[in-house]
Amino acid sequence: MGLLDKLTGWLGLKKKEVNVLCLGLDNSGKTTIINQLKPPNTQAQEIVPTIGFNIEKFKSSSLSFTVFDMSGQSRYRNLWEHYYKESHAIIFVIDSSDKLRMVVAKEELDTLLNHEDIRSKRIPVLFFANKIDLQDAMSSVKVSQMLCLENIKDKPWHICASNAIKGEGLQEGLDWLQDQIAQSFENNEHIND
Repeated sequence: MGLLDKLTGWLGLKKKEVNVLCLGLDNSGKTTIINQLKPPNTQAQEIVPTIGFNIEKFKSSSLSFTVFDMSGQSRYRNLWEHYYKESHAIIFVIDSSDKLRMVVAKEELDTLLNHEDIRSKRIPVLFFANKIDLQDAMSSVKVSQMLCLENIKDKPWHICASNAIKGEGLQEGLDWLQDQIAQSFENNEHIND
């Protein structure tokens, strides 16, 4: 059973459509994370860079997830905003070993959070400080400081250190995201029947 199947089972809710955007710069590990979320028998053995975007669907007895794996290459980042309006949650992946591009990741995050279709929503944002296994990787606390996450006051957010290749840290993040989605259902925030 994949991690998203477990997530939906725990919610035990009436079947709902949940759109999740998986964003971040290229080579941060987005596709690898999504691959880990799939049931083991459907996981790809070889991960290739995403061109444009990929869509993965996960179904369970209570939820139907559509995860949009958006390319992080600079020429494709303008596609992200076309999916903001219909999104219910965001997973933002950061390469915690790429100190040089941390400024670019912060700029993209700021652009995302200030977009009119996101700014007005109380949408949960899960951050994965990925590639913690690499020698030069920064801690999730340091990544949080560099991205100024403490300034996000109008949205629930959480950051987890992760190693997408081994699946480390993903469950913690999904547990948090599950709670946020469940609260959204209870409050009828941005998730429609």
